[in-house]
Amino acid sequence: MEEKALEILNLFNEAGYEAYIVGGYVRDYLLNRKTNDIDICTSATPKEILSLFDSVIVSDTQYGSVVIAYKGYKFDVTTFRKEIKYESNRRPVKIKYIRDIKKDLLRRDFTINTLCMNRKKEVLDILNIKEDLDNRILRTVGNPRYRIKEDSLRILRCIRFATLLDFEVEPKTKHFLSKYGYLLKDLSGSRKKEELDKIFSSKNNIKGKNLLIELNLTNVLNINKLNSITLCTDLIGIWCQLEVDDIFPFTRVEKEQMQLLRKLLTYDKLDNYLLYKYGLYLCTVYADIKGLSKRKLNTEYQNLKIQSRKDIDFSGRDIASSLKLKPGKYIRDIMDDIEKKILEGKLNNSQKDIESYVIKTYKNTKLL
Repeated sequence: MEEKALEILNLFNEAGYEAYIVGGYVRDYLLNRKTNDIDICTSATPKEILSLFDSVIVSDTQYGSVVIAYKGYKFDVTTFRKEIKYESNRRPVKIKYIRDIKKDLLRRDFTINTLCMNRKKEVLDILNIKEDLDNRILRTVGNPRYRIKEDSLRILRCIRFATLLDFEVEPKTKHFLSKYGYLLKDLSGSRKKEELDKIFSSKNNIKGKNLLIELNLTNVLNINKLNSITLCTDLIGIWCQLEVDDIFPFTRVEKEQMQLLRKLLTYDKLDNYLLYKYGLYLCTVYADIKGLSKRKLNTEYQNLKIQSRKDIDFSGRDIASSLKLKPGKYIRDIMDDIEKKILEGKLNNSQKDIESYVIKTYKNTKLL
């Protein structure tokens, strides 16, 4: 993908325009982090870009953004611009196209995201900020008072970068992250969740958790239980403990999983029946939260006599036939009993043994 991006830069340059890979890709390249998130900036306007490439998807020409489809890859491309006015502490509503890369970089969020790469794969430090990258420091471009207030999403982006990269936030920047934290109230739930997902799913999520608490952001983000939860490697496990199902956008399946996990977490330990009933995934999350061995749990699951009702060598029809009754609601109760007995090792999973057990146990029982 990098090779194709460099080819695009070359095409821009041959047509007389400046063009660079900018931001996260260059930062991660210098940090030896693998990434395929390549953004390109250029002096060419969207109209000029459309005339240069055969396959261009108009993304948002009002803000100088298009997507170039090139040799099987897609690249976000933005025109050098100056943002003149922001609306609702989030989105620029007035911009001006410019031809100066330095002025374009001065509008960006954090210094570590202003490094550029040219078509020769040379890294350009136009704002002389590489020291921040070398010292693993997060700092806004320009005065943090204005840079953070103009776009409240930068508060969470900063915490995300600090978490994923294990960087420290420069004191002045940190002060205004907290000072303007109230602005996050107006940020959409989906945008907040998107950033929090990245923070919580990081191997370094303890740092993100501590920053959110230190900066007093838990209340404005409606994650007041953050201080008391047990961090784990699974997002469902974290969101389940935060209990914000109706505050953030979750799918129906995610909500069902969180509800089941909460029930599972009320048990002090797992037995074969719980492992069977809740399944390997939820039980693995349980083990992660409880500090149990997931490898051991997986072995126990693989050794279960049955892993689903389909594995039982006896059907509802077999139950009715054995008892010489018409099928009814009683079948479910008897099947539940059979499941437990097999899982507890008190009944062999064979048609002959199960039939004998059913007749002996239920033949003379009044069934509802």
